[in-house]
Amino acid sequence: MSELNVLLVCGSGASSGFMAANMRKAAKTKNLDMSIVARSESEIENYIEEIDALMVGPHLEYMLDEIDEIIHGFPVKVILMKKEYYATLDGDAAIDHLLSEFNEAG
Repeated sequence: MSELNVLLVCGSGASSGFMAANMRKAAKTKNLDMSIVARSESEIENYIEEIDALMVGPHLEYMLDEIDEIIHGFPVKVILMKKEYYATLDGDAAIDHLLSEFNEAG
């Protein structure tokens, strides 16, 4: 797999910033080629052409329909992060979830 570009979004970008940092550490440990950045959900449209996956904070589940409209036509996998690892900012579990979503697809 070539480099995977991942965008994490939460409300303000603060908690997803910590999660992105933990995910980058986990990806490095697993020797995975990933670019993981965190932004506010209001910035999704600015990055949609550059990303392979969009990981959404569990508290933004209500926005999934709106997000689907934003990414319409772009080959972006939208993944709702699980509360279990998001609450503890468990980067390893988030990476495992991300990879399992891509393995199911391909």
